[in-house]
Amino acid sequence: MQITMLFPGQGAQYVGMARSLIEKYPLVDKFYKAASERIGVELKTLSVEGPAEELVKTSNTQPAIYMHSVALSMLLKERGITPHAVAGHSLGEYSALAAAGWLDPLDGLELVHRRGELMYQAGLDQPGTMAAVIGAKPDLVEECCAQASKEAGVVQAANFNCPGQIAISGSLAGVDRAIELLKENRVRLIKKLDVSGAFHSPLMESARQGLLEKLASTSFQQGSAPVYCNVTGARCDDVVQLRELLGRQLTETVRWEPSMEAMLHDGLAPFLELGPGNVLGGLLKRIDKEADCTSLDSAEQLEQWLENA
Repeated sequence: MQITMLFPGQGAQYVGMARSLIEKYPLVDKFYKAASERIGVELKTLSVEGPAEELVKTSNTQPAIYMHSVALSMLLKERGITPHAVAGHSLGEYSALAAAGWLDPLDGLELVHRRGELMYQAGLDQPGTMAAVIGAKPDLVEECCAQASKEAGVVQAANFNCPGQIAISGSLAGVDRAIELLKENRVRLIKKLDVSGAFHSPLMESARQGLLEKLASTSFQQGSAPVYCNVTGARCDDVVQLRELLGRQLTETVRWEPSMEAMLHDGLAPFLELGPGNVLGGLLKRIDKEADCTSLDSAEQLEQWLENA
C-alpha cells in the first residue's frame, strides 16, 4: 500500500490530544511513559489534561505534538503500514523523520524538546513576532519584507503554506512596517499571530546554534522513505543533507506549498495526516482540490480508516 504521511507543526495542539490513543493502545501508553523518563516532562498528563497555558508553551507544545504524531505512525507500522514518502510542517519534519526511520523515536523526542527550549529562549533574547498574510502574491510579500527590513528591522516570509496564505516573521518593528507596506498595496487581511518568537527568521540564530550541537550528537540512520524538506521544498534521502537542513530550518522559510506540489508531481497520493487536528489536509486541498488526504487524530478515526484501507 502506497501511503504518503504528513505531520503537523506547532499550533495544532489542544488539551485532550492523544487521550483516546493512550487509553486504547498499550503501545502508545508505554511510549508516553518512556518519553517522560527520557526528557523529564509528564507529556501524557500535559497532553490529556493540560492546563492549556502550559501546553501552549513552545518547550511543551513541540514534544506533545511530536508524541501524538509519532504514536499514530507506530500504530500503523504495527499493522504493516509504513510511508512511501513523508513531509512535516516545521516541527512536523521531526515526526516525519521518526516515522520513516531516519531517527529513533525517543532520540527524535530529545531533539524536539531541546529545539522547543532553544526557540523559547531565543524569543526572550530577541523579541519578535509573526503575522499571517492572506490573499497576497509571494513576490509582493517578499518585496515588502525586503523593504521593511531596510527601513525598520529584519522581517521575512516564514511560511509559504498554500496559495494565498503566507506567514511573515521578524522583529516587532520589522513586522509592523511590512504590514503597513502590504496594506498600502491593498492586502486587506493580515493577522498578528500569538507566538513566543520570530520563528523561521534570523532572530532564531541563537536557537539554531544550540540545535546544531544537539543535531551533531544525535544518531541518524538511513530511512525507509524520502523526506520532502521544508527548506528546499524538494525530496531528500541523504542523511548528511537532512541533518544540515534541520539546522537551517529554524532561520529559513518553510516552503510547504512547493513541497506539496513536488509530492503531487511525483504521484505520491494518497496522503495521511497524522497528529492533532487537520490543518495540513486543509492546506493540501487549497493547493490541489482533487488531492486525496485523510486526517487521523483519534483512535476512532484510525480504526475507521483501517477498516476501509
